[in-house]
Amino acid sequence: MESVDNTIGNIGTAAAGSQRSYVRTRKAMIRQTMTAILRVINTVCLLALVLVFALPFIWMVSTSLKTLPETMIFPPRWIPTDPVWQNYADAWNTGPFLRYFTNSIIIAGGILILQMLTIIPASYAFARYRFAGSSFLFGIVMVTLMIPAQLIFLPVYLELSAFKLLNTHLGLILPFASSAFGIFMLRQAFMQISDELIEAARLDQAAEWKIILRIMVPLVKPVLVTFALFSFIAHWNDYFWPLVMTTNETARTLPLGIAKIREVEGVATWNVLMAGNLILVTPILIVFFLSQRQIIKAFVYNGVK
Repeated sequence: MESVDNTIGNIGTAAAGSQRSYVRTRKAMIRQTMTAILRVINTVCLLALVLVFALPFIWMVSTSLKTLPETMIFPPRWIPTDPVWQNYADAWNTGPFLRYFTNSIIIAGGILILQMLTIIPASYAFARYRFAGSSFLFGIVMVTLMIPAQLIFLPVYLELSAFKLLNTHLGLILPFASSAFGIFMLRQAFMQISDELIEAARLDQAAEWKIILRIMVPLVKPVLVTFALFSFIAHWNDYFWPLVMTTNETARTLPLGIAKIREVEGVATWNVLMAGNLILVTPILIVFFLSQRQIIKAFVYNGVK
């Protein structure tokens, strides 16, 4: 009798264990299914977001390869019937585009070089030194972020005119020789670097400029590359300052050249205009794709602990 009871008990225990195992397996399957569904939803949402941002660019490329009558068709066609590559040559020949292109490179590149020469030591000083008035001076730097460029263009224009710097590359570069945003961004990165690294370098009698160039700058390289990209894009696309500070073609840039592609015989030539815009945006895309890895690192940058 006792043997029968033990057998029944074992069977009951095995059944209960099997039931618990089944429940655990079912819960695991439900979790896996929910995870897979969430991944699909996440992927679909990301693709939809990418499509929203990519559509204007796709439309620009499509329009730049159409004939003028095709740009007027409704509903619009996304794929040109017969791509017209001549639109790019027409856009390029509407003015001295080689000069515009060269001016844009000189001005955007010159501004970036001067900004690097000013924001790196300034950021290092604000991050690593405590001197009389440092907080006040940094506050002044931050206040300049709230002043729009259009508010101060008149005194800047008069000053450049007094020094005979209108219609010159230098006149378009000097007003942006430094960047309050760059100082703030780089200061925050410098403050995350361990003090022990700097103290060790000073114990080895390293000069301050060596500490900046050999320790600080390499450690914040992703942040520097990100700022460089922001600066390059902002000044490559800048329309207002070149328009105000130039009166002839000597120092005018690509955005002003693109603005000249307006109308031919009273009809808006959207295909040629879009071709010009694609010429304008191509260098930015190239720079972005070359630096995107550093940009991603900048957004996950946590400093050296």
